[in-house]
Amino acid sequence: MPEFTLFHNIIEKIKPNNTITMENQEIIKEKSAKDLIELAECYLFGRGNVKKDEEKAVEYLRKGAFEIQDEDSLQAQTILAFCYEFGLGVETDFKKCENLYLDAAKKGNGLAQTRIAFLRRYGRPSVRIDKKESDKWIELAQKQGRKAIEWIEKVAELDKHPAVVYSLGVCYHDGICVEKNAEKAVYYYRRSAEDGLPRGEGILGYCYGEGFGVEKDIDLAFYWYLRAAEKGESVSMYNVAHCYEEGIGIEKNIDLAVKWYKKSAELGNCYAQNSLGYMYEEGLGVERNEKKAVYWYKLSAEQGYQWAMCNLGFCLQNGIGCPKNEEEGAAWYQKAASQGHSRAQHNLGHAYQYGIGVPKNEKLAVEWYRKSANSGNSFALHSLGYAYQYGLGVEVDEEMAVKLYQESANLNHPPAQLSLGCCYRNGIGVEIDEEKAFYWIKLSAEGNNDLAQNTLGHLYEEGIGCRKSYKNAVIWYSKSAAQGNMWAQTNLAILYDEGVGVKQNREKAIKLFRLAANQGHVRAQTKLAHHLFYGSGCEQNRDESFYWYSQAAAKDSISAMYHLGLCYESGYGCEADAEEAARWFEKAASYGDQKSYEHLIKIVANPALMDDIFKYGYVAPCA
Repeated sequence: MPEFTLFHNIIEKIKPNNTITMENQEIIKEKSAKDLIELAECYLFGRGNVKKDEEKAVEYLRKGAFEIQDEDSLQAQTILAFCYEFGLGVETDFKKCENLYLDAAKKGNGLAQTRIAFLRRYGRPSVRIDKKESDKWIELAQKQGRKAIEWIEKVAELDKHPAVVYSLGVCYHDGICVEKNAEKAVYYYRRSAEDGLPRGEGILGYCYGEGFGVEKDIDLAFYWYLRAAEKGESVSMYNVAHCYEEGIGIEKNIDLAVKWYKKSAELGNCYAQNSLGYMYEEGLGVERNEKKAVYWYKLSAEQGYQWAMCNLGFCLQNGIGCPKNEEEGAAWYQKAASQGHSRAQHNLGHAYQYGIGVPKNEKLAVEWYRKSANSGNSFALHSLGYAYQYGLGVEVDEEMAVKLYQESANLNHPPAQLSLGCCYRNGIGVEIDEEKAFYWIKLSAEGNNDLAQNTLGHLYEEGIGCRKSYKNAVIWYSKSAAQGNMWAQTNLAILYDEGVGVKQNREKAIKLFRLAANQGHVRAQTKLAHHLFYGSGCEQNRDESFYWYSQAAAKDSISAMYHLGLCYESGYGCEADAEEAARWFEKAASYGDQKSYEHLIKIVANPALMDDIFKYGYVAPCA
């Protein structure tokens, strides 16, 4: 073949054992970087009658890149980087390939710009993800058009090397210097996969899993993922783990999911590191360990993976597995948010709304909510609706609030479904419609939202938008109470206390009142105190009842104020103190409590207290 004549002449002059002798070096020195690239390609791909020798190809590429400085040296450097990326003639080294690509890309090499754009977008072990930077490199490469990928197209056609064929598939997948074309991408991915390239096998699995350019087939997706994973391809290991975790194309198996996440994470895969962190945080397939969760989140976040940044920010702001540091948490949200991560944008907005780790700024909160909502994030749509409902950083606009709640609710976001239901219940931004209120609140409750479950219990108890049903009220109060909702615990306790919709069980009622009282629920504190004061359903304990009456009275429970007055009047659970009794009776009476007024009059009638009693203020007669 004529195109190989020059290189056959060079190769014939080199000793048959392919050792670079002094004589050979002199021959090579005479050649340009372009000559050395073409010579390297002969060895790299086994062109013509040349015996394939990837290590020798790498030697020639190094010389072309670093010993000869001409217009083609950057191309030699970029192809050398490609060898490091795919392990051709050298050990795979993503850090080295990143540095070589980056240097050549900065000097204008289009091929290097396409490859560094790939690494910045998708990451590889030790390579930082940065989607903004990736977009910048793609924009620069696009200006060169197909010239930027000329080498990839030529080698894919001429030599059919699987790594190059795979790379051409990526160009069609992402629309880099060619029109996006899913079917063409799959065509090249399949060719590389069938030639045994692990990354080609893995991406072909992705295409089947997502229905990208092919009919969706989760069984085939898992087949290709596993084939690549067994060869040590870290992204495919992650995908195999995900399939086992979710039961995609294979029976669900959390233990195997963790096994594959660990393998991938230990190879430095940022996606697996984040997922492994989540498994430790939630105790899925491993013993729950929040410190280990943070360890893996941090490793992933430092590689630029936005979900890990967001998760790490959340842990830092809430002191999960690490010392609480709201400022550092907000900083991680900011990093992910600036990369366009919609959940981080929402969380950053939340931080600004409440001043968590950043100065409180409701207008900035709305800006971040809006950015996130523009990506269709259901959390942000709901939070932005809340801002419009209550005028936080924007003018009050209840109709806009309802519109945003509706969008979020349609995305199955339970808090938004509850908010939308409450708008219909109370006529906020819409006409009152109890049936619609019931519909949306029920959807939210079925989505396991504890606030909605409690509210749904109330709707059933009162027959609002539905047929009254104490039985259903008990069911939904129970679901909410099991999640620790103190309102539901109190409501359910009252039904057990009174035997409404359920067999009366005061022991259970007291247990529920205590759960809610410990969370600060005023009504529960008062009810618990009553049971303890009167010995109803439990052993009488006026010392403890005094404690709970004090807690509830301090939060303006009128009944607790009255009973606290009784305690001080008679010395129940405390030293008798007529002045304290009078103070609490007076406070309850000021809210219109007749019994407190009557007790206060009796105390006032005692001449020993007449001089001091009105220092608390004038007591108006009760109606």
